[in-house]
Amino acid sequence: MDYDLNEEQELLKKAAKGFLSKECKPLFVREMEEDPQGITPELWQKMAELGWMGLIFPEEYGGIGGSYLDLMVLLVEMGYSCLPGPFFSTVILGGMTLMEAGNEEKKQELLAGIAEGKIFVTLALTEATAGYSPERIAVKAEKDADNFVINGTKLFVPDAHLANYIICVARTKEGGNKEDGITLFLVDAKSQGVVITPLKTFAGDKLNEVVFNNVKVPERNILGELDKGWSIMKKVIQKAAIAKCAEMVGGGQRALELTIEQVTEREQFGVKVGSFQAIQHHCANILTYLETSRLMTHQAAWRISEGLPCEKEIAMTKAWVTDSCRSLLALAHQAVGGTGFMEEHDLQLYFRRTKAAGVYFGDADFHREALADVMGL
Repeated sequence: MDYDLNEEQELLKKAAKGFLSKECKPLFVREMEEDPQGITPELWQKMAELGWMGLIFPEEYGGIGGSYLDLMVLLVEMGYSCLPGPFFSTVILGGMTLMEAGNEEKKQELLAGIAEGKIFVTLALTEATAGYSPERIAVKAEKDADNFVINGTKLFVPDAHLANYIICVARTKEGGNKEDGITLFLVDAKSQGVVITPLKTFAGDKLNEVVFNNVKVPERNILGELDKGWSIMKKVIQKAAIAKCAEMVGGGQRALELTIEQVTEREQFGVKVGSFQAIQHHCANILTYLETSRLMTHQAAWRISEGLPCEKEIAMTKAWVTDSCRSLLALAHQAVGGTGFMEEHDLQLYFRRTKAAGVYFGDADFHREALADVMGL
């Protein structure tokens, strides 16, 4: 495969970098960490006008018809700038689930609204066990006439406080096969019985507890087939895992630049810190971790775009990028020294986001186990 970006992707990368360098400076990132909404309407609308929200949606649903690899180019730049806000939840989690499982009516109704920046959608998947396996789904939905009634609690739901719709992953049947009996419901976030409570997070992102207390959902709001939702969710989790890898690669790139800036300016014992062999080795290792992560992420994203088998590549990539980017940030902090942990320094922004991203959609151990399954072990 060709690891170079094509002409359109280079233009997208350049445009995104220029836009975010102007609109998403580190001070703005810090302000949004403290802001209850986590995004400004002005920035969100500007992103919509650039076509970012509809980048991967087909043109008939108001999108641009780009590829998953195009999306990765954009996400790397978003990770580089620590972009806050609900892009990941609405476009990746909400949009991709609708693309996979929504019927024509739901796609026409919702994807165009997402592309225009007018509709927010999120995914309520994880629960108290914080796992990404079907046996971890305990929230129940039971049939009641023409409705289903959902009861239970979802945790770590991104941007639920903004969402117009929440896609709830619920168990509709018990049995020996835990993948059977899981259904996806499109829930109006303002439905009676939905209680959303913000959670305080290490990374400053906006995660929420969402309690479903006898929430009635019309049967027509099932996405996909009754009891057959896990196969769809598995695809969404895999794509989201690679999307998080792209963000980590972008953050790793910025961490490397911050480290180089610091060690080429700071002096100790009358010489630049970057002249010390130990620091040089740290920087060399950071670059190695970064480039291997970039290439593996690119390969996995390309295989997704081409519709090729990619379960192995996704598992390898998320496991590798999670460990590598965490090591990368640790080395960056060692090279920069105590300054890098101060709130005023940008390096801590990337450390916190990388640590959180490593857990989302399966940590390294989760994906190593997935890879072992692929290997027949």
